[in-house]
Amino acid sequence: MSQPTTPVRILGIDPGTNVLGFAIIDADKSAISVLEIGVVTFAHIGEDHTLKLRYIFEQVQDLIRQYRPTEMAIEAPFYGKNVQSMLKLGRAQGVAIAAGMVNGVVITEYMPKNIKRAITGNGNASKEQVAGMLENILKRKFQEKQFDATDALGAAVCHWFQSSGPAKVKKSYSGWGAFVKDNPGKVGK
Repeated sequence: MSQPTTPVRILGIDPGTNVLGFAIIDADKSAISVLEIGVVTFAHIGEDHTLKLRYIFEQVQDLIRQYRPTEMAIEAPFYGKNVQSMLKLGRAQGVAIAAGMVNGVVITEYMPKNIKRAITGNGNASKEQVAGMLENILKRKFQEKQFDATDALGAAVCHWFQSSGPAKVKKSYSGWGAFVKDNPGKVGK
Protein backbone atom coordinates (compact mmCIF):
# COMPACT_ATOMS: atom_id res chain seq x y z
CA MET A 1 0.00 0.00 0.00
CA SER A 2 1.44 3.37 -1.01
CA GLN A 3 1.82 6.22 1.43
CA PRO A 4 -0.53 9.19 0.91
CA THR A 5 1.31 12.21 -0.38
CA THR A 6 1.08 15.40 1.61
CA PRO A 7 1.09 18.54 -0.50
CA VAL A 8 4.00 20.93 -0.15
CA ARG A 9 2.94 24.52 0.46
CA ILE A 10 5.14 27.00 -1.41
CA LEU A 11 5.14 30.79 -1.23
CA GLY A 12 6.35 32.41 -4.44
CA ILE A 13 7.63 35.99 -4.27
CA ASP A 14 8.43 38.49 -7.01
CA PRO A 15 10.05 41.25 -4.95
CA GLY A 16 9.69 44.88 -5.85
CA THR A 17 9.90 48.29 -4.24
CA ASN A 18 6.63 49.54 -5.72
CA VAL A 19 4.74 46.24 -6.18
CA LEU A 20 5.44 42.84 -4.64
CA GLY A 21 3.87 39.82 -6.32
CA PHE A 22 3.01 36.73 -4.31
CA ALA A 23 1.47 33.33 -4.86
CA ILE A 24 0.70 30.43 -2.55
CA ILE A 25 0.47 26.93 -4.00
CA ASP A 26 -0.05 23.42 -2.68
CA ALA A 27 1.69 20.85 -4.84
CA ASP A 28 2.04 17.09 -4.82
CA LYS A 29 2.90 14.45 -7.42
CA SER A 30 -0.56 14.67 -9.01
CA ALA A 31 -1.53 18.34 -8.97
CA ILE A 32 -0.72 21.96 -8.22
CA SER A 33 -3.43 24.02 -6.52
CA VAL A 34 -3.28 27.80 -6.42
CA LEU A 35 -4.50 28.95 -3.00
CA GLU A 36 -3.87 32.66 -3.45
CA ILE A 37 -2.25 34.98 -5.96
CA GLY A 38 -1.95 38.73 -5.77
CA VAL A 39 0.11 41.86 -5.31
CA VAL A 40 0.96 44.20 -2.49
CA THR A 41 1.48 47.82 -3.54
CA PHE A 42 3.51 50.48 -1.77
CA ALA A 43 2.27 53.65 -3.52
CA HIS A 44 0.60 54.87 -0.32
CA ILE A 45 3.97 54.88 1.50
CA GLY A 46 5.60 57.49 -0.70
CA GLU A 47 9.32 57.59 -1.42
CA ASP A 48 10.70 56.56 1.99
CA HIS A 49 12.56 53.39 1.06
CA THR A 50 13.06 52.23 4.66
CA LEU A 51 9.30 52.37 5.28
CA LYS A 52 8.76 50.33 2.10
CA LEU A 53 11.25 47.71 3.31
CA ARG A 54 9.49 47.48 6.68
CA TYR A 55 6.15 47.09 4.90
CA ILE A 56 7.55 44.32 2.67
CA PHE A 57 8.87 42.50 5.74
CA GLU A 58 5.52 42.81 7.53
CA GLN A 59 3.45 41.78 4.51
CA VAL A 60 5.57 38.69 3.79
CA GLN A 61 5.37 37.73 7.48
CA ASP A 62 1.59 38.12 7.34
CA LEU A 63 1.41 35.83 4.30
CA ILE A 64 3.58 33.24 6.06
CA ARG A 65 1.52 33.37 9.25
CA GLN A 66 -1.76 33.13 7.32
CA TYR A 67 -0.85 30.32 4.89
CA ARG A 68 2.00 28.55 6.73
CA PRO A 69 4.17 27.63 3.73
CA THR A 70 7.17 25.41 4.41
CA GLU A 71 9.12 26.66 1.38
CA MET A 72 9.64 29.99 -0.37
CA ALA A 73 10.74 30.53 -3.97
CA ILE A 74 11.91 34.05 -4.66
CA GLU A 75 12.96 35.70 -7.88
CA ALA A 76 16.49 37.09 -7.76
CA PRO A 77 17.13 40.65 -8.89
CA PHE A 78 18.88 40.87 -12.22
CA TYR A 79 21.34 43.46 -13.42
CA GLY A 80 19.78 46.05 -15.66
CA LYS A 81 20.95 49.44 -16.82
CA ASN A 82 20.05 51.22 -13.57
CA VAL A 83 22.29 50.18 -10.68
CA GLN A 84 20.17 52.07 -8.12
CA SER A 85 17.08 50.11 -9.16
CA MET A 86 18.97 46.85 -8.79
CA LEU A 87 20.17 47.82 -5.31
CA LYS A 88 16.60 48.69 -4.24
CA LEU A 89 15.31 45.38 -5.61
CA GLY A 90 18.08 43.54 -3.79
CA ARG A 91 17.05 45.17 -0.52
CA ALA A 92 13.40 44.28 -1.14
CA GLN A 93 14.42 40.69 -1.82
CA GLY A 94 16.60 40.67 1.30
CA VAL A 95 13.82 41.71 3.66
CA ALA A 96 11.43 39.19 2.06
CA ILE A 97 14.07 36.48 2.63
CA ALA A 98 14.57 37.70 6.21
CA ALA A 99 10.81 37.40 6.85
CA GLY A 100 10.97 33.81 5.65
CA MET A 101 14.07 33.01 7.71
CA VAL A 102 12.56 34.43 10.91
CA ASN A 103 9.59 32.11 10.39
CA GLY A 104 11.63 28.97 9.60
CA VAL A 105 10.69 28.80 5.91
CA VAL A 106 13.16 27.07 3.56
CA ILE A 107 14.14 29.64 0.91
CA THR A 108 15.37 29.10 -2.64
CA GLU A 109 16.34 31.89 -5.03
CA TYR A 110 15.83 31.60 -8.80
CA MET A 111 17.15 33.80 -11.58
CA PRO A 112 14.36 35.16 -13.84
CA LYS A 113 15.73 33.28 -16.88
CA ASN A 114 15.64 29.99 -14.95
CA ILE A 115 12.02 30.56 -13.93
CA LYS A 116 11.05 31.39 -17.51
CA ARG A 117 12.89 28.31 -18.80
CA ALA A 118 11.22 26.03 -16.23
CA ILE A 119 7.76 27.32 -17.12
CA THR A 120 7.98 27.90 -20.89
CA GLY A 121 11.13 26.12 -22.01
CA ASN A 122 12.55 29.49 -23.11
CA GLY A 123 14.70 31.61 -20.78
CA ASN A 124 13.89 34.71 -22.85
CA ALA A 125 10.10 34.31 -22.74
CA SER A 126 8.00 37.43 -22.18
CA LYS A 127 5.85 37.97 -19.09
CA GLU A 128 2.81 37.35 -21.30
CA GLN A 129 4.22 33.99 -22.43
CA VAL A 130 4.96 32.94 -18.84
CA ALA A 131 1.44 33.91 -17.73
CA GLY A 132 -0.07 32.07 -20.72
CA MET A 133 1.90 28.90 -20.01
CA LEU A 134 0.93 29.03 -16.33
CA GLU A 135 -2.71 29.26 -17.41
CA ASN A 136 -2.14 26.17 -19.56
CA ILE A 137 -0.30 24.22 -16.85
CA LEU A 138 -2.75 25.11 -14.08
CA LYS A 139 -5.89 25.16 -16.26
CA ARG A 140 -6.85 28.54 -14.84
CA LYS A 141 -7.21 32.05 -16.26
CA PHE A 142 -5.44 35.02 -14.68
CA GLN A 143 -6.42 38.67 -14.85
CA GLU A 144 -4.46 40.89 -17.17
CA LYS A 145 -1.90 43.22 -15.62
CA GLN A 146 -1.13 40.78 -12.79
CA PHE A 147 2.36 40.09 -14.11
CA ASP A 148 4.00 40.64 -10.72
CA ALA A 149 1.62 38.03 -9.32
CA THR A 150 2.09 35.58 -12.19
CA ASP A 151 5.88 36.06 -11.91
CA ALA A 152 5.59 35.03 -8.25
CA LEU A 153 3.45 32.06 -9.28
CA GLY A 154 6.09 31.18 -11.87
CA ALA A 155 8.73 31.17 -9.12
CA ALA A 156 6.62 28.84 -6.95
CA VAL A 157 5.84 26.45 -9.82
CA CYS A 158 9.48 26.53 -10.97
CA HIS A 159 10.53 25.60 -7.44
CA TRP A 160 8.12 22.68 -7.40
CA PHE A 161 9.40 21.45 -10.76
CA GLN A 162 13.05 21.85 -9.71
CA SER A 163 12.86 20.49 -6.18
CA SER A 164 10.49 17.57 -5.97
CA GLY A 165 7.80 17.99 -8.55
CA PRO A 166 6.90 15.96 -11.58
CA ALA A 167 10.26 16.70 -13.22
CA LYS A 168 11.94 14.57 -10.56
CA VAL A 169 9.74 11.56 -11.29
CA LYS A 170 11.55 9.48 -13.88
CA LYS A 171 9.32 7.48 -16.16
CA SER A 172 10.11 5.41 -19.20
CA TYR A 173 7.98 5.63 -22.31
CA SER A 174 7.59 3.04 -25.03
CA GLY A 175 7.46 5.76 -27.67
CA TRP A 176 6.36 9.26 -28.57
CA GLY A 177 2.67 8.34 -28.45
CA ALA A 178 2.93 7.15 -24.85
CA PHE A 179 4.75 10.35 -23.86
CA VAL A 180 2.10 12.55 -25.54
CA LYS A 181 -0.70 10.59 -23.82
CA ASP A 182 0.84 11.22 -20.36
CA ASN A 183 1.95 14.81 -21.09
CA PRO A 184 -0.61 16.53 -23.32
CA GLY A 185 0.22 19.98 -21.90
CA LYS A 186 3.89 19.69 -22.92
CA VAL A 187 3.21 19.20 -26.62
CA GLY A 188 2.59 22.19 -28.88
CA LYS A 189 0.17 22.08 -31.74
